[in-house]
Amino acid sequence: MRARGTRRTARLLAVTAIAALCAFGLTAPAGAADTPPPGANDWSCKPDSAHPQPVVLVNGTFKTSYENWLTLSPALANAGYCVFSFDYGGLETAPIPDSAAELRDFVNAVLGATGAKKVDIVGHSQGGMMPRYYVKFLGGATKVDDLVGIVPSNHGTTNPLALAAGATVCDSCADQTAGSDFLQKLNSDPETPVGPDYTAIATKYDEVVVPYTSAFLKGPDSYVTDVLLQDRCPLDTTEHDQAPKSPLVEQWVLNALERKGPADPAFVPRCV
Repeated sequence: MRARGTRRTARLLAVTAIAALCAFGLTAPAGAADTPPPGANDWSCKPDSAHPQPVVLVNGTFKTSYENWLTLSPALANAGYCVFSFDYGGLETAPIPDSAAELRDFVNAVLGATGAKKVDIVGHSQGGMMPRYYVKFLGGATKVDDLVGIVPSNHGTTNPLALAAGATVCDSCADQTAGSDFLQKLNSDPETPVGPDYTAIATKYDEVVVPYTSAFLKGPDSYVTDVLLQDRCPLDTTEHDQAPKSPLVEQWVLNALERKGPADPAFVPRCV
């Protein structure tokens, strides 16, 4: 009887984990792992004076870099940026401090190859939040100029699937559960250490980072900007998984990268 109950529990956990994977956007083709998106990872690229910081793209949980940045990577490259991306943390399921250490090493490689003094980081979901650990605890504050989070899980999520996935296959999902020990440490004062400029882009239709306001950061207006897409474009219906491919998000990302400081809160994008 105990063995039957154990098997039933295991099946239930597996089904729950699969549901969590789907909810967090596992849609990439299996062969895309470790394949950079178009426009990324030209290690001979040298930044110019108009685009002095190479851009490091950091994908979200259960995503490959290729799928996550299929749209934004070539857009940034076409705009003149040296663009780099990488896959990390076992499909981004490793404990977030471990993934942040991988990011530190990748940034160092990018700086060494390009000769730049700093990078800009653009991240989606976990990829928008995890770099903050690198900034705060692993020396990234002196190496990151702009940190742009696209629907970042900065304060975690109350979505129960995150905890379910964390109990089965995903340490980073447990870390991203609202109120986790990891998030309490990450968001302890100062939430936004001096160094980078921070831009957090959210959508009120976010079904993964719940509530969507969890994406926002606290800090001085001089180097922190929180963006809600619907404040400028009320009819926009972008959801969590769609956000990195949104033309509206692309405009906000470029605005943040092209100016001194974070995104301009008075910026008026073209609503599409």
